[in-house]
Amino acid sequence: QVQLVESGGGLVQAGGSLRLSCAASGLTSSSIAMGWFRQGPGKEREFVAAISRRGGSTYLADSVKGRFTISRDNAKNTVTLQMNSLKPEDTAIYYCAGGNSFPLTTAQSYWYWGHGTQVTVSS
Repeated sequence: QVQLVESGGGLVQAGGSLRLSCAASGLTSSSIAMGWFRQGPGKEREFVAAISRRGGSTYLADSVKGRFTISRDNAKNTVTLQMNSLKPEDTAIYYCAGGNSFPLTTAQSYWYWGHGTQVTVSS
């Protein structure tokens, strides 16, 4: 059974940083691409970042370019989202996802989802 478990969310002031982690079990993480999505209050789920199976390619939403970085450690079956210069509009539940369809920027391309971790950025 495949499981994705997010951790690292919390409350931070604007301008601060958080590091989200996603631990995958039940599969070899190098077999699938991984992504992060988020859903803010009253908003639809949106793409944040994605990384290819071996980490050679990364994708970032325009809204987070220059502030967020995605990386993976296949030896540890983990994916990390480093979030810097956080803004109140980054407040959302962040979801880790895994899959191998394309494009990696759409939720429909992912087969597995975590339960999410809350990120709250205060102004």
